[in-house]
Amino acid sequence: MGTLPTGIEAVVFDCDGLLVDTETCWTVAESAIFAAHGHPFGPEQKALVIGHTVEAAAQVMAEYFGRPDAGADIAAELLERIRRELSRGAAALPGAAELVRACRAAVPIAVASNSPRELLDAALWSAGLAEYFTHSFAADEVRSPKPAPDLYLTACETLGVAPKRAVAFEDSATGIASARAAGLYVAVVPTLPGADLDHDWLGTSLDEPEVRDWARRLGA
Repeated sequence: MGTLPTGIEAVVFDCDGLLVDTETCWTVAESAIFAAHGHPFGPEQKALVIGHTVEAAAQVMAEYFGRPDAGADIAAELLERIRRELSRGAAALPGAAELVRACRAAVPIAVASNSPRELLDAALWSAGLAEYFTHSFAADEVRSPKPAPDLYLTACETLGVAPKRAVAFEDSATGIASARAAGLYVAVVPTLPGADLDHDWLGTSLDEPEVRDWARRLGA
């Protein structure tokens, strides 16, 4: 399972599928688009798009549908469908609020998300987590989103800590690649069961006693 250091100086969280149950919203939207193009949508297809930006996920879909030039149109449809699903509300995932509060009491925290600002704000507010984060960073606010390191590097720079003194919490290979490229430790709670993901700590929930105990020891 691995361990996380307690002598760290910041924690940076992904949002979708990690803090907030927005992957349900994304899956509903993605399933509808796949169906409209005559394709089923299951774990194999979800693995192709999870963790990507709206634009990157749409381009993956376009390639999958044999319509590589349709990426922009699919991105617009995907964004509108996710916006509609999010308007119905999204809940914090188990243990998310408690872990965020525990980390915030000890060290600076931030969110680094591959969603655009509009969707990131909607997710955090819907889940009741927005009040805990002074700093959050969205995909449309950096030059290159995940899997590039820009989001995590920007978060660490803003928080005033070296990446090697920070921990990222992630749920997808795309986000993990970003955090690793930036030089952070990586804690992983996979959205897709059975995924073989790089990690320093691996759990099934943010509510696990081990990670709660780790958070309580931060800054000690």
